[in-house]
Amino acid sequence: MAAAVANGLKKEQTRPNKCAVISGPTNPMVTPLLTDLYQFTMAYSYWKAGKHDERAVFDLYFRKNPFGGEYTIFAGLEECIKFIAHFKLTEDEIAFIRSSLPPTCEGAFYGYLRGINCSDVEIYSIPEGSVVFPKVPLMRIEGPIAVVQLLETAFVNLINYASLVTTNAARHRFVAGKSKLLLEFGLRRAQGPDGGISASKYCYMGGFDATSNVAAGKLFGIPLRGTHSHAFVSSFLSPDEITDKSLKHHDGSSVCKDFVSLVKTWLNKLKGSRILGGIFSETNQSELAAFTSYGLAFPGSFLALVDTYDVMRSGVPNFCAVALALNDLGYRAVGIRLDSGDLAYQSCEARKFFQTIEKEFGVSGFGKMSITASNDLNEETLDALNKQGHEVDSFGIGTHLVTCYAQPSLGVVFKLVEINNQPRIKLSEDVTKVSIPCKKRCFRLYGKEGYPLVDIMAGENEPPPKIKNEKTYLPLRRLGNDVLNNWSKCGRIT
Repeated sequence: MAAAVANGLKKEQTRPNKCAVISGPTNPMVTPLLTDLYQFTMAYSYWKAGKHDERAVFDLYFRKNPFGGEYTIFAGLEECIKFIAHFKLTEDEIAFIRSSLPPTCEGAFYGYLRGINCSDVEIYSIPEGSVVFPKVPLMRIEGPIAVVQLLETAFVNLINYASLVTTNAARHRFVAGKSKLLLEFGLRRAQGPDGGISASKYCYMGGFDATSNVAAGKLFGIPLRGTHSHAFVSSFLSPDEITDKSLKHHDGSSVCKDFVSLVKTWLNKLKGSRILGGIFSETNQSELAAFTSYGLAFPGSFLALVDTYDVMRSGVPNFCAVALALNDLGYRAVGIRLDSGDLAYQSCEARKFFQTIEKEFGVSGFGKMSITASNDLNEETLDALNKQGHEVDSFGIGTHLVTCYAQPSLGVVFKLVEINNQPRIKLSEDVTKVSIPCKKRCFRLYGKEGYPLVDIMAGENEPPPKIKNEKTYLPLRRLGNDVLNNWSKCGRIT
């Protein structure tokens, strides 16, 4: 067994004459039965006609870039490799197929299904994570026609959403800019558990920095981020509820026996400030209690959601009082999260508040406290924030990201292009649905400055583009890793 997945989250390493161990699909529901019924009816018809072992070539591609954009990010290859590496029908699955097909189907067909695997299937693919374009095959799948047909639906399923959400994530990264921290917060809005797990994996591939999804963190090693909700804040009534008020100094040298009093002392100092005192008078005490309790629990990673009651009159001052008390004990708070209202204005006002504290009280670095924004963000709101001007350092994005709200599907297709070395084409009155026949190789041409200019498809037996001189021909590079002239052969299960 030999397979290599380029640019994925986990790469299988292969060596000559060695067998690489490939784990099964992430989702245990990805089995040979994850397909449309007509794949099995076609398999029977191929078998009945004696055509089931004829060598076929299929292209997997899409017809139009999503989101009205000009590019797509290819993803899902790793899961396809895992699927074919473990493709084997169980006795229970064969029995179910038998019960689902007409009783006139010959019993010997089920013996044929029992022996099916992907030992004679080859996949040639653009590396996962590459920028790709319409009509250019993402994958070329070769093998016995009946077997490859049984792979079709699962492959389309595994590539479709993966590439769509990876592209969506990459577009959000482009709008936000390289310097901003992007956090995927979409699990509760995703289309079911698998939608949530897949979104976390492929948003990370698309340029996000972390996820709130604990299961995805365990499965894929994605960094986790998360603090608390509004419910945590509103669950407290007053600081009197806090029973254990002690907190060790960061270096362990001493213990503050009444951290609550230290927080109140700092809040009074802020109230007495000539500049800050005019912004607020009395803050919400239940919120202060919640922030103090959270600071006691996580002194080294204190980040507070500050919009439960009033951002500038309560949330930010209460956060700062806890953060300054932690600073006295050698800890550095992380920052705040805004989840409603005018995010641009609030972030700018909060930044001014932090900077005033740094200047007035001499707390080094306080003015650079991190500000995170959430609340149904999407490409348009990120762009609007950039145009308004803001002080947000990181964005938590959920619904519009993981549901691909702007477009529900990429429209991946799987088309026969050759059988028994004979090209095949699908004709249609809809020109966009006409397939490009024959086995192909794909090339990406680069200009002198190193930027890609165009993708070219050529027949398998046609000569590749050649460099005659630097002025008239373009150098070839390997798609995805800057040294490629065609597809990588990414899997032959033997």
